[in-house]
Amino acid sequence: MSVIRIIGIDPGSRITGYGIIESERSRQRCIAYGCIRTRDGELPQRLLQIQHELAAVLQEHAPQEAAVEQVFVKLNVASAIVLGQARGVALSAVAGAGVSLAEYSPAKVKQSICGNGRAEKHQIQHMVKLLLKLPEEPQADAADALAIALCHAHMRGMQQILARAAR
Repeated sequence: MSVIRIIGIDPGSRITGYGIIESERSRQRCIAYGCIRTRDGELPQRLLQIQHELAAVLQEHAPQEAAVEQVFVKLNVASAIVLGQARGVALSAVAGAGVSLAEYSPAKVKQSICGNGRAEKHQIQHMVKLLLKLPEEPQADAADALAIALCHAHMRGMQQILARAAR
């Protein structure tokens, strides 16, 4: 099993979090994380900014795999549509970089990182800090992105174990 570089993306129309980790067996380490904060303006310009900046992150860090959180619609359908558009831009940037993609529900990510599918933001930030041995808790959107990447690392590890057992 070799080292794999994974980017997690937490899309948003105002703030898109990203987190890059390297995973080898059951060990993960943080490479980079941050947020793309869009400028004020019309949605098309914000989406274009997300696409350009995310493409630059993908080019700089060259991940082999990507993971994105699935859209969760609670009550506000209009917000979900805008979030879906930001998510679409993120998916397009990943596809443009030729990176394979996995998608996880918010509950799956929370369950994987915190052991509770209903964990709150501060719990995710705390667990990401502990799991990746970071000096401080990342900003919430970046922590979510790192959590998505960690979830993917855990899930791909389980898939590899099951594949070996099936052989």
